[in-house]
Amino acid sequence: MKKEIPVTKGQSIEINIERLGTGGEGVGRVDGFTVFVQGALPGEKVEAVIETVKKNYAAGKLLRIIEESKDRTAPQCPIYKECGGCQLQHLSYEAQLKMKKQQVIDALVHIGGQKDVPVHETLGSAPWNYRNKMQFPVGLEKGKAVIGCFAQGSHDIINTENCLIQKEENNIIAAVMREAVEKYHIPVYNEDKHTGVLRHVMGRVGKDGSVMVVLVTAKEELHHAKEIVKLLRARIPKLVSVQQNIQTYHNNVILGRKTNILWGKPTILDSIGALTFHISARSFFQVNTEQAEVLYNKALEYAALTGKETVIDAYCGTGTISLFLAQRARRVYGIEIVAPAIRDAEKNARDNHIRNAEFIVGDATAVMPRLYKEGIRPDVIVVDPPRAGCTPVVLETIARMNPTRIVYVSCNPASLARDLKILEDLGYKANEAQPVDMFPQTSHVETVARIEKIFVKKQ
Repeated sequence: MKKEIPVTKGQSIEINIERLGTGGEGVGRVDGFTVFVQGALPGEKVEAVIETVKKNYAAGKLLRIIEESKDRTAPQCPIYKECGGCQLQHLSYEAQLKMKKQQVIDALVHIGGQKDVPVHETLGSAPWNYRNKMQFPVGLEKGKAVIGCFAQGSHDIINTENCLIQKEENNIIAAVMREAVEKYHIPVYNEDKHTGVLRHVMGRVGKDGSVMVVLVTAKEELHHAKEIVKLLRARIPKLVSVQQNIQTYHNNVILGRKTNILWGKPTILDSIGALTFHISARSFFQVNTEQAEVLYNKALEYAALTGKETVIDAYCGTGTISLFLAQRARRVYGIEIVAPAIRDAEKNARDNHIRNAEFIVGDATAVMPRLYKEGIRPDVIVVDPPRAGCTPVVLETIARMNPTRIVYVSCNPASLARDLKILEDLGYKANEAQPVDMFPQTSHVETVARIEKIFVKKQ
């Protein structure tokens, strides 16, 4: 007999919040039926009005807090409730770290069946002004330029004058470009009509404070480019590069394939540990540089290299983890499907005088079996896949290659847990997991898992 849904749209309910969901929303139950309430915290009793009802869950809007959590704190950002950039400013930072650990535990236990894997305390970051990269959409509101984050769940732009998780230089870039749009009457892009010119403003800040500005336009022509450059140079003392990226497609992809240098250098310099990296407009680079070093050092620790090992780094991106590994390995193979990222990786290897790293363009699902057929048998395999996790072919090929250890760097506890369950059937068991907070004030958490061989699966 089909169970009746205990809530209806428009209904006001009182509900006890038990935990946080993966998006930072409060999760409670009404007669065993899951209800999500954005802005509610574990341990709170709240009143909410039901706005959405689905077959397996409902979502409600927070009306009032009846019993408040001791971990609740006043958000520092004045536009926090409207903006979709952060989800957890109303939760103390200490509690955010505990929540992220619990998020990993819940995924490992309930999705992966990994009840006996020790999960360490989350490694915390500087909680504010940590983002070295900003990419804000541009719009108009009553004739005034608006540059900032999208409102949660929409493409309405919230004018963001002082984003508290951005490096201060990025906030200055946004302020200067608001002035430039109005002063030089730059046509702003309208994504519905596909008209206008300026789509996004992007900023990058190096560890030494050097700044790159990228203006993303819908057309080749950018009138008043010289005046814009002059204005940026006058306001940003450490500016080293101003570029124009042309994105003509009618989609949500921020950057296009073509980039012109309007002034200055093609790259800015950044560093992680002893390694230096030239970062171009389209390069992938971790947005929290200081915490990336914490993450990579943990991956290096779990790899337990002695200098004699052959290592495969699947999903290597621009080779940052590969180059960390190469400092202590005999040979490293990096695999990445994005060709420009591999070009960056090869340049990064040359710049850092690393000669024992080889980079391969291709999908890991195709490249891993090919390397296996060629007789490559790594001692250690590192994977850092996208949110969807590794494909079954990659996991099966890893088992065939028979490495002593696997280091899994994950941006999604759910797919990590699923893949650990598959790997266990293939002869590998996670020994420990280390959550790392790369993105304070948001619901995202990175995890590094150390996985070791427990038996060899028969071929």
